[in-house]
Amino acid sequence: MATSHIDARSGDAPLSDRGMTRSTRHFIRHYVEMVVVMFVGMGVLAMPVDWALSAAGTSYAELGDGAMLFGMAVTMTVPMVAWMAYRGHGRRANAEMAGSMFVPAFAAIALLGANIVDDAGVLMVAEHIAMLLGMLGVMLLRRAEYAAHGGHGAVEAVAA
Repeated sequence: MATSHIDARSGDAPLSDRGMTRSTRHFIRHYVEMVVVMFVGMGVLAMPVDWALSAAGTSYAELGDGAMLFGMAVTMTVPMVAWMAYRGHGRRANAEMAGSMFVPAFAAIALLGANIVDDAGVLMVAEHIAMLLGMLGVMLLRRAEYAAHGGHGAVEAVAA
């Protein structure tokens, strides 16, 4: 019978014992939570943004595809960062994650503005893929923060 060796600091068993450590499950759950909040936020905030644009006498159709790509980045980032703050992440983590959203948006807008790519649908798909990969990259660079469990106890240690 194989014995299980449990890490005393994290309470994690080796991968072979349970398929996945608790910190790995937490990391994955955190990523999924952020993606869900990001897309739900985009859907929920789209209508008020459209109303605000209408009240200002304009629309995305009038402002152009660049404004639509930027607006999409804003409506996805704001709820995601709010969720991260609620879950105990600090300003640095929130700023890094916001950057993972806006860098692809600005790149897509630059490609559009330079007439390198003129199909907003293609840019939107590329922007979203780059955002998701950017989020994952930020999380992997700060794995201790995003894999922490129990109220993000590692957040303070990582920030120090």
